[in-house]
Amino acid sequence: MAELNKTVANGLAAYYEYVAAQVHRWVDPLSNEQFWRNPFPHGNSVGHLVLHLTGNLNYYIGARVAGTGYVRDRDREFTDKQPPQKSETLQAFDRTIAMVVETIRTQGAEDWGKPYTAEREPEAEDRFQIFVRCAGHAYHHVGQLVYLSRELART
Repeated sequence: MAELNKTVANGLAAYYEYVAAQVHRWVDPLSNEQFWRNPFPHGNSVGHLVLHLTGNLNYYIGARVAGTGYVRDRDREFTDKQPPQKSETLQAFDRTIAMVVETIRTQGAEDWGKPYTAEREPEAEDRFQIFVRCAGHAYHHVGQLVYLSRELART
């Protein structure tokens, strides 16, 4: 069981680190102005999506698994009219990824199956499921970041 736990932890941790690398690949070349500008009349800016990823992981994994005490304001992730600088936003995202990876690495074999509950998350019934669901959610938004970043590079 110890080998399986190590395999699961290493695989999940590596995937979250991959997601972070992909975020940086597409976001780092953007200026602060591009980061916060939405090139379309609908949807979100790159910056607001990064705020959303940060809030999502801080709540579902940080607050609900790691016990960080994080309090989420989900609406503000998309509507903040005076957002932080791009550099601050990315630093917060990187700290969040580090927290997620650390939390993964501290899970024992008996922890993955512990019951899980959270607001707006009716599907995940245990810790393993929330780590997988958050990973999928994060990569979904990476796809949006790729699309937005390419569009911003054209304008």
